[in-house]
Amino acid sequence: MRMINCYGRSVSVVIFVMLFIFSHQSKSQSFSIEQAFPNLNFSWPVDFQSPNDGTNRIFVVAQGGIIWVFPNQKQVATAKQFLNISDRLTFGGEEGLLGLAFHPNYSQNGFFYVYYSAPSPRRSVISRFTVSQSNPDSAIKSSEFIILQFNQPFANHNGGQITFGRDGFLYIATGDGGSAGDPQNNSQNRGNLLGKILRIDVDRTRMGINYSIPVDNPFVNNTQNWSEEIYAWGLRNPWRFSFDPVTNFLWTGDVGQSKWEEISIIEKGKNYGWRIMEGFECFNPPSNCDTSGLTLPIFVYGHNAAGGYSITGGFVYRGRDVPELVGKYIYGDYVSRRIWALTYDGINPTRNEVVLNNSGFGISSFGVDQNNELYILGFDGKVWKFRPTTSDIKDETSINNFYLHQNYPNPFNATTKIKFSIPSASRSVESIHVSLKIYDALGNEVAILVNETKQAGNYEVEFNADKLSSGLYLYKLSSNNFFETKKMILLK
Repeated sequence: MRMINCYGRSVSVVIFVMLFIFSHQSKSQSFSIEQAFPNLNFSWPVDFQSPNDGTNRIFVVAQGGIIWVFPNQKQVATAKQFLNISDRLTFGGEEGLLGLAFHPNYSQNGFFYVYYSAPSPRRSVISRFTVSQSNPDSAIKSSEFIILQFNQPFANHNGGQITFGRDGFLYIATGDGGSAGDPQNNSQNRGNLLGKILRIDVDRTRMGINYSIPVDNPFVNNTQNWSEEIYAWGLRNPWRFSFDPVTNFLWTGDVGQSKWEEISIIEKGKNYGWRIMEGFECFNPPSNCDTSGLTLPIFVYGHNAAGGYSITGGFVYRGRDVPELVGKYIYGDYVSRRIWALTYDGINPTRNEVVLNNSGFGISSFGVDQNNELYILGFDGKVWKFRPTTSDIKDETSINNFYLHQNYPNPFNATTKIKFSIPSASRSVESIHVSLKIYDALGNEVAILVNETKQAGNYEVEFNADKLSSGLYLYKLSSNNFFETKKMILLK
């Protein structure tokens, strides 16, 4: 049994860990944001989703019960009402329509799923709806098919995120049931669904319920009456989680109680400590708590002017507009209105940097479009995004440096495109020899895309990986004394 005295001298180990983490804060880099759709305004937006059906549409979830749809175009003038279920939910505080997920096969079956708060009795509902066959911008309200519901003892800490994983299963975030301090100890009780990340199979039913349990869920066929839907537990109020499409890490922001906001990488069968611990400190009991078997967060920040008071979980950035942020976890705080970028690879210490010191609005959620560009939802009613820091250069005289872009798409299936730039300075010798080669994870050369002399300018080549197996690959641009290498993921 491992004990921590959070108020005595033995707390020095914990303090050392915390100081170690906070000491690995890289120098802040300032970015600016702009309205993504300046002509649109939404009441209490809490979720931003793309169906990934090739239509390049955006769906914004309003907490009051409406889902809006519109084309992903900056100057779009109006949004259409996709679904309105305001008459069947409770709205206010932390209750309402909280989450939206499109089935991985949405373009064929038209299924999408929502998470909302319902009254009498107070409960959370996960339902499936179907889109109209005649109008892709309208859902059939009468098609509701309730998948799962469970009672909520209090009005706060509802969680609400739902997302399909790469495995095709639906992941659901639930809060601890509310009040303060988890008075019913729901998060540690594996006999209920509160304070958990759940994972269910919505494509199959089992024993009279409208879903089935994945066969590798942690508590399948247990004899302790633990809920088989549980994927992980010990969470307080996981307000937004997301999968990184490259690493498949499941990132979660967990809202803290009185001192610490947490970021965790969720893994199957792990206990993330609440209410035994908050951050790296004992909570209940306040000292000498048993931390055996608990998984600590990868990063915490405090309730203070430099941190914040209510984390809003985000996404690992995998877009093209802001290459400086690629691979970093972008998240914010609802109260301090600050946005950070956290670097974490599972091996080296985390590095945290402020990328926007004050957004100017309460940050309610983040989302990504079909191109993995990141968007920020605010309770000012607007949708925001980072102002691009790079663009395709048309005039070769403005090219000052070699530049190797991140391949797109990434991850990719079979084909992807790679852009690179050759600086104008090379024109002094009229042309310059460049090579662009592909390597597998062991460093073996598997393809040569470019190996010739070229003039200054911008170039794009396509890489076809039909004959290669799924995995991590590297691509390297070389010329004279310059070389740069980037990673890409092939998923078949």
